[in-house]
Amino acid sequence: MKILDTRFKDCFLIKPDVHRDSRGFFLESFQLKRYQTFLGLKDPLVQDNFSRSSFGTLRGLHFQNKNPQGKLVMVSVGSVLDVVVDLRKDSETFSQWESFELSDQNLHQLWVPPGFAHGFLVTSNYANFHYKCTEYYNSEDEGSIKWNDPTLNITWPDGIKFIISEKDNNAPSFKKFLSLK
Repeated sequence: MKILDTRFKDCFLIKPDVHRDSRGFFLESFQLKRYQTFLGLKDPLVQDNFSRSSFGTLRGLHFQNKNPQGKLVMVSVGSVLDVVVDLRKDSETFSQWESFELSDQNLHQLWVPPGFAHGFLVTSNYANFHYKCTEYYNSEDEGSIKWNDPTLNITWPDGIKFIISEKDNNAPSFKKFLSLK
């Protein structure tokens, strides 16, 4: 397993050891002691989520307000452009974003620590997306920021007709998010 730094402190791209042969492949997608050691994972992973989304589906940018979730994410089928935004006000990288390709071809994982907004865009016919979370989901604690906020200026691919939920399309701006904190 290779752990690669990102521009963010405590956020890592993970390249698992993939064992391939004529039958296919095998990888260890999670092993508690190893992830605690390499990621500094202190909080238990208490909830697994799974979504399947079609081409052009954009989910996010989501976060939890009072009980921020750390998320270990990966794609088992298809591909996505995964985006994280640093919402930690005391961070040197506050309000900055970074994107990663997660796919069934590269089998990379992304550790998104608590304090980040997270979203993804499906870039294949469909994608199966897996999340392991450090906090239980609570709809009353949920927050979101508009996916195309001009302050954040996230670069999304051109030429894709996005499929976006009404809730995500009506999410507050980053400036509004700041005023609520």
